[in-house]
Amino acid sequence: MKKLFSYFFIVLLVPAIMFTGCKDDTADPTTSNYQTLSTYMASNGMDLPDLLASPTKWVVAPNLMADGGIVDAENDYTIPGYYVFDIRSLEDFKKGHIKGSINVPLLNVIDKANEVGKDKPILVVCYSGQTAGRAVMALRLSGFSNAQVMKFGFSYWSSDFDFDKWSGKTLNGAGDQAVGNTNWKTDASTNLPTNNYPAWTSSNTDPAALLAEHVNAMLAITSWGIAANVPLDDPASYNIYNYWSEEDYVEYGHYKQAYQMLPIKIADDVLTAFPQSDEFLVYCYTGQTSSFAVAWLHVLGYNAKSIFYGVNNLQYTALKDGGSTVWVHSHDYPYETTTK
Repeated sequence: MKKLFSYFFIVLLVPAIMFTGCKDDTADPTTSNYQTLSTYMASNGMDLPDLLASPTKWVVAPNLMADGGIVDAENDYTIPGYYVFDIRSLEDFKKGHIKGSINVPLLNVIDKANEVGKDKPILVVCYSGQTAGRAVMALRLSGFSNAQVMKFGFSYWSSDFDFDKWSGKTLNGAGDQAVGNTNWKTDASTNLPTNNYPAWTSSNTDPAALLAEHVNAMLAITSWGIAANVPLDDPASYNIYNYWSEEDYVEYGHYKQAYQMLPIKIADDVLTAFPQSDEFLVYCYTGQTSSFAVAWLHVLGYNAKSIFYGVNNLQYTALKDGGSTVWVHSHDYPYETTTK
């Protein structure tokens, strides 16, 4: 009888083991895919703080070589130390561009980078330095680790291309629309929320292939930003994250109920502060760093948007008087035009 019971126990145990083994082999793919990609990025110098700083800072101003900058005034105001990718529309590129620059659509920056090679770093130029952040993020995640954004875009190169001139809109980075607004506060941030990681699937299991897939998908996103006045009118309708130090968050103010978050990084579960799938907004001083950060978040599968021009479009005077980062358009360099 005892022997019969042993056989009966084994008969029950074997299917249980098989079932448990199958359960382990079919782990939730939405969780494992995110973990595969984020672990790979963090282990290969692709966490956001790394990409912002290494091996060279991600943004550079178009100052003259005589002043320690990158622009060669003695050689027709060219930038000889870089391959210059201008990602503006072909129409605007023809109206004026840096001599020697190449007009490259945003979606093609990686292919063009592979074509020109790595004997010089790549400098990306757009209108205001924000869309260029997305291009440089794609390049840094694709092996071009010293690619850089030209600070403030072509609007910094020449006052002929200030925002109101090239766009016909009042999109100037400088503005004080938050002054006196009841939705702009100077109180301390509440504690960050805790959420699950993004849930998504992919047929790729190789982390490098997964990264390439998500970089290309990020470049194809067209609705990645929002005007600063929209959340100012109704901040309660948005999840808003201020990418500043706590000191500046309080001193210069912030959207009502916006969270203060610095740094944004994979380590220490910091990213659980963001909603798993709902849209959220990220902003900084000028909109350049937040555009770079939002591109990185898109690669990881988050539903983020950058607030255009940041607090410079909301509290410009306070930032300027406080010696903080502000929009400047001081250069009037010559540029090349073409009808081809």
